[in-house]
Amino acid sequence: MKHNSLIILLFLFIASGCGSGQVGLKGTVVFDDDGSPLTVGTVIFTTDTFQARGIIDANGTFSMGSYDTQDGLPPGTYKVGIMGATVASNPGLDYDLITSKWASPATSGYEVTVEKGAKALEIRVERNPNRTPVKKIM
Repeated sequence: MKHNSLIILLFLFIASGCGSGQVGLKGTVVFDDDGSPLTVGTVIFTTDTFQARGIIDANGTFSMGSYDTQDGLPPGTYKVGIMGATVASNPGLDYDLITSKWASPATSGYEVTVEKGAKALEIRVERNPNRTPVKKIM
């Protein structure tokens, strides 16, 4: 009977997420000029050895995921980028909605430190004034 109790306690420990160390981080991406939401793209958080993603929805909100779509990410300091923030215009061409520096965490110049207990984050991005055309990847 003790053996079964130990198995049940271990299962409850794993199922409750205790010890996972993941922070359930959610946020919004908005334009810095008027606060309106960016409604497409993927937020990328990276370190030298780790990457997490969050899909931006029609309201500009995202939830970070490491191993699953919304399972959070470990505490730490991350470089942040936003990929796929484009809108279709002509056949075969999209237009970037935000400045090109955001296309990579290495070039955005934006870092965030995620700590246990963090719940929400607002990322303010610059509009692309030139609406640079980008070839669609098929």
